[in-house]
Amino acid sequence: MTTRARRDGDDWILNGSKAWITNAGISDVYTVFARTSDDRHTGITAFLVEADWGVQVEKLEHKLGIRSSPTGTIRLDGLRVPDTHRLGEVGQGFTIAMHTLDRSRPTVGAQAVGIAQGALDYAIDYLNERTTFGRPLSSNQGLQWMVADAAMQIEAARGLVYKACALADEGDPDGQLSMTGAMAKCFASDTAMKVTTDCVQFLGGYGYTNDFPIERMMRDAKITQIYEGTNQIQRIVIAKNLFATSRS
Repeated sequence: MTTRARRDGDDWILNGSKAWITNAGISDVYTVFARTSDDRHTGITAFLVEADWGVQVEKLEHKLGIRSSPTGTIRLDGLRVPDTHRLGEVGQGFTIAMHTLDRSRPTVGAQAVGIAQGALDYAIDYLNERTTFGRPLSSNQGLQWMVADAAMQIEAARGLVYKACALADEGDPDGQLSMTGAMAKCFASDTAMKVTTDCVQFLGGYGYTNDFPIERMMRDAKITQIYEGTNQIQRIVIAKNLFATSRS
C-alpha cells in the first residue's frame, strides 16, 4: 500500500492511486485506506471519501465477468478529507480492514451459491427438455449423478454461508467468524466454479454460446475465487486459526 495521508490541521491530504476498485466512477462515496506511517500494521488509517471531492477515475478494466459492475483504478491527487471523515482511530485501518473482510467474505459465498444454484436450475430444465435418441438427456445416469453431486455441493456451501452469517449477526461471540467466513467463501466459490463449468457441459455446444446464460454464470463465478482474498489466502486463514486453536 503506497497511498499516503498527511495531516493538515483539521484535514488530511491524500495522495496516491487505488487499483481494482469496485464501482469506480459510479460510487458517490469510497472507503480509502492510506498510510499514515511506515509501520506495517499500525501505519494504516481508513477514511470515508466523497467522490466529488476530487476522486479521479484513471482506468477502467475490461473483465472476464461481472461486467455490469465497473472495476477501475482511482487517483487521489492532493485530495483533502476532513478529519471528521476518518474511520476509527489513526493507525486502526488494518484492523478495520481485517474485521470487514471477516464479514464480507460470507457475502461472496452467498453470491457464489446464487450463481451455482441459478446455473443448476437452468441446466436441469434444459436436461429435462432436450431429447436425444428419443429420450430426454435427464434419463442418462451419468448426467444424473453429476446433477446430484452439484446439488449436494451447493447445499453444503449454503449451510456454511448461513453459519458464517449467523455468527456475524450474533457479533462473533466465540471468535469463530474469521475461520468460518473463510471456509464459506472458499468452499462456496470453488463449488460455483465447478458447478457452472459442469452446467456448460450439460448444454454441450449451446452452453459455449452466449445465446444461453450458462457461459455468463461460469465467467461470473470465477471472480468469487479471487476477490475478498483469493482462495489460497482463505486456506491460510483457516489453517492459522486451526493451529492457533490447537496450541491454546
